[in-house]
Amino acid sequence: MADASPVARSPISPTPPATVERGWEVSARRTDADPQITDCTPLAKVLVLASAGGEVARTLGVPFGRAARDDHGTLVVGSGPGEWLLLAQPGASATVAGRVEEVPDEELVSVFDVTHGRALMRITGAKTADLLAKVCGIDLSEGVTPDGAAFRSSVAKLVTDVVRDDLDGERSYLLHCERSAGQYLFDALIDAGDEFGIEVGGFVAPEMRGVHG
Repeated sequence: MADASPVARSPISPTPPATVERGWEVSARRTDADPQITDCTPLAKVLVLASAGGEVARTLGVPFGRAARDDHGTLVVGSGPGEWLLLAQPGASATVAGRVEEVPDEELVSVFDVTHGRALMRITGAKTADLLAKVCGIDLSEGVTPDGAAFRSSVAKLVTDVVRDDLDGERSYLLHCERSAGQYLFDALIDAGDEFGIEVGGFVAPEMRGVHG
């Protein structure tokens, strides 16, 4: 009998061949290219709004403009004043949101599952800073935006959350935007990376601790 389970789809068309990973249609393409770009939209995305001086903020432990993984391997991004984006393995949004909701806080706390409402992509490689510099005016030097830096800026004329999240010592950035702009941003990054030989790599759900995509 054919599997009748629903399949979620990213706003970014998967580069052939396509497969289903953790309930999402994704590209199964593999590449060793440097740089490479991967659609990471299947990762769970939880948005938290809370007082910067409250218990939730203290529990999350990541200030505005920084990103770090917690004890569960969730990437906690201080994406704005009193605003955090939590990234985890596909399908983990309810668990991640539940941990936040269990924290006693006298201030107003709002928790939203934005997994299907946002697009997320990763670019990795030695030339990614040069690539981003073509479409973003932020200083991407090591002294200004090191590993663990997070900022919101215009990327290819689109408001985008950017997180420096190096993988095994290799420079890497996560870029997060509204779902409706996902394909546009993905294509813009490919255009910017063409001179560097960028290729699309398929999504692989992280089995080990950490959110790599």
